[in-house]
Amino acid sequence: MGKLIIVPTPIGNLEDITLRAIRVLKEADLVLAEDTRVSGKLLAHLEIRVPMKAFHQHNEHHLAQQLALELQGEKTFALVSDAGTPGISDPAYLLVKACLESGVPVECLPGPTAFVPALVKSGLPCSSFCFEGFLPQKKGRASKLLSLKEGERTMVFYESPFRVLKTLEQFVATFGEERKASVSRELTKIFEETINGSLAEILEYYTSHTIKGEFVIVVAGKN
Repeated sequence: MGKLIIVPTPIGNLEDITLRAIRVLKEADLVLAEDTRVSGKLLAHLEIRVPMKAFHQHNEHHLAQQLALELQGEKTFALVSDAGTPGISDPAYLLVKACLESGVPVECLPGPTAFVPALVKSGLPCSSFCFEGFLPQKKGRASKLLSLKEGERTMVFYESPFRVLKTLEQFVATFGEERKASVSRELTKIFEETINGSLAEILEYYTSHTIKGEFVIVVAGKN
């Protein structure tokens, strides 16, 4: 029987890959990559020469069963995303599900994911939190926020630079100006930045500063 191994990759700083991850990538028969161009650069940096195959949100539905069938042989496939841990706002779920239903063993290595450092250094409670990932862009967005309004757990969101201001404005309108929050961007990179304060203060900051990079927004639960 083959095996599927989920391999987290750096979210920015290339030093954040584990020795075990490097070994697994070297020994894999095939690397399933969200974007082979992006993962190809990482493999080249690590001097790893292993065949790659694209596995992303546009082809995962029809490839998952096929790959699970191939893994019933003796091959080992490593699944990576462009950055971070596959399955966390990246493709993985359908393939993992197909493998488990087919009796194919699945392993997941520990490693980088953006929301953990953002949460830990936010200064907000980490003992109980909910990870919401990316909010719906249009339909269902307002109702989703309203469903979170009375929650007491710390909330963690991902957001693109193109929607950060809109999202912060909606957070102010839904959760209130004084709700404590933290926004981190470019985590592990040279220009890493974290802004802590009330939602109103953070919105004011980003209204007058350059918005660039991938964002993690951490919002306190209701007291």
